Amino acid sequence: MNVATFPAALAGISPEEWRIRCDLAALYRLVAHHRWTDFIYTHISARLPGPDHHFLINKYGVNFHEMRASDLVKIDLHGNVVEAGDISTRRVNAAGFTIHSAIHMARPDLVCVVHTHTAAGIAVSAQKDGLLPLSQHACKFYGRIAYHGYEGIALDLEERERLVADLGRHKAMILRNHGLLVGGTSIAEAFHMIYMLERACAAQVAALSGGREVILPPHEVCAHAAEQFRQGENDEHYAMVWDAALRLIEDGKPDFRS
Repeated sequence: MNVATFPAALAGISPEEWRIRCDLAALYRLVAHHRWTDFIYTHISARLPGPDHHFLINKYGVNFHEMRASDLVKIDLHGNVVEAGDISTRRVNAAGFTIHSAIHMARPDLVCVVHTHTAAGIAVSAQKDGLLPLSQHACKFYGRIAYHGYEGIALDLEERERLVADLGRHKAMILRNHGLLVGGTSIAEAFHMIYMLERACAAQVAALSGGREVILPPHEVCAHAAEQFRQGENDEHYAMVWDAALRLIEDGKPDFRS
């Protein structure tokens, strides 16, 4: 990749960082494409390689469907903007920093973290039994999802310890009365995780709204399906899904790679 083609405000960043910026901007646009947005109030982050523990998050106020690589803000684990240019224009969501910094500090394996506030995700988060194995999508998370109790808007940095403790070694968590949180070892995996979890929640809300008794597969079947999903989880599969997803947003103007 030719560094000379980067926006002037981002001159000096590495080709690897620019690639991550482009992929993360694409993920923002995919979240918008699937209508998983809550105006400007949710957030997606990606860890940058290197010893400094920097990560990228959205510039507060930019709509997800218009997100560009140059709109992403590089911050450290203390919330400080660490990039060239006028940092007064590079504001980030304080609650987003709390949630995402907690995960990036404790889980170096999770390169990308996605947080959503969809109607279906919030609805399931408010249901006492949480995510039910009502669908094949939901079975992916059978025995593999965490829960975190609602503590108010995530502005208290002390909540980070509790978020991390509740997440444990899982890659997906339901934030009670709030929304959904997933992580992935790559941006492609994070997209796949949030896609499957959002579909599972939407199916649950639809099934429970029908007013008829629902069928839950037996434990053995749910556990078998979860293991099938686990065995199929690999970089090749996620890359195939990611490449297909990118074709949904390739005609966006301005280009997410700008």
